[in-house]
Amino acid sequence: MTRRSETLLAFAGAVLVVALAYAVPWLRFVLTIALAKGLAVLGILLLLRAGQVSFGHALYLALAAYTVAFGAMAVPEALLLVPFAGVLAGLLGLLIGLFVVRYREIFFGMLNLALSMVFYSVLEKFYSLTHGADGIRLPPVTFLGRPLAGEAGEWTVLGIALVLALACGALVRVALASPLGEALAGIKTRETRLDFMGVSPKRVLLAAYVASAVMAGFAGAIIALTTRHVTPALSYWTTSGELVFIAILGGAGSVIGPFLGAAAYELTRVYAAATFANAWQLVLGLVLLGVIVFAPGGLWGMIASRRRAA
Repeated sequence: MTRRSETLLAFAGAVLVVALAYAVPWLRFVLTIALAKGLAVLGILLLLRAGQVSFGHALYLALAAYTVAFGAMAVPEALLLVPFAGVLAGLLGLLIGLFVVRYREIFFGMLNLALSMVFYSVLEKFYSLTHGADGIRLPPVTFLGRPLAGEAGEWTVLGIALVLALACGALVRVALASPLGEALAGIKTRETRLDFMGVSPKRVLLAAYVASAVMAGFAGAIIALTTRHVTPALSYWTTSGELVFIAILGGAGSVIGPFLGAAAYELTRVYAAATFANAWQLVLGLVLLGVIVFAPGGLWGMIASRRRAA
């Protein structure tokens, strides 16, 4: 699919999100969370291009969420908190990335998982600071000096999420079509040849890793502003598993895939929990199994194949 077609689909999707949020007010919360998780999965998409899967990116999600929670006590302005949380997540990603990019495949994934679980333990054990499993309630936050609360606050956070989704999606689309994207694909298929060409696979993967950490940081900040409550569960392995689940569900063939997967995941979970309160995980599992069996390319793969057939 051409870049123009993807751009048109992205803007059409943004209009659809706004229309749904207006027509069904309770969907504003669900769609904002879906956009946030789509952002985090967009970062994982970069790593998937290199054939690497992180099972611990919830670490950056949680770090950013707690950054917003603590930072709001001193500087309650959302326009400062969100970028600061993303930058802090990127700095930690740089620090951790210098270590993990030396490894590949299962070792890469498990190291990320281990570090995420260490952070989870720290959040739980330092009760005097983090309140343990009870978490922290977000203090009042403002946007351009106005309180970020009520219906106007919900629309504002949804707007921030949409802008970040479109901006990061465009940047990732450009990056994947650039020499960086080709080098990432080279790591997956012919890493040794990259070395012979004078391109450092570690540096290429590190750049993608830091970018993915920043996007996960943006996602964590949005989740904190939406839920107004952060807990250590944000860094638990199940949260990282959700992100990988969404990546598979949406498909890695386009930057739109992560957001398709996130929307499908959140909507399926909401309706499954309402219909099968004690078995909604089973419904999600069956959905994933169906996608793997009947649409291995994910939801985006289904759309792309139908467009080609037409």
